[in-house]
Amino acid sequence: MSLGILTLQLLLPGCTSLKEKRSRLKSLLARLHREFNVSSAEVGRQDDRDEALIACALVSNDAGFTQKALQQTARWVEENWPDVSVADEKYELISI
Repeated sequence: MSLGILTLQLLLPGCTSLKEKRSRLKSLLARLHREFNVSSAEVGRQDDRDEALIACALVSNDAGFTQKALQQTARWVEENWPDVSVADEKYELISI
């Protein structure tokens, strides 16, 4: 069994309020769940209106699949979500 965690630091240009930030992130997190079947949440920078830190987690029985799926998730955010810019990404893989 393997557990993979993807942490993305996002920049939200043009975001003028925390309410707008929450709206943008809520739709992104829901889409990540639908597209990649990952659990995701905002885990940091909750009080910054133009930055966010989100984490996506995936559990599977194959470490290679877990790593590849999380890399595809990060690429998808960069390529298909114009409201955000990925400033940094971090992968963690735990095999049990």
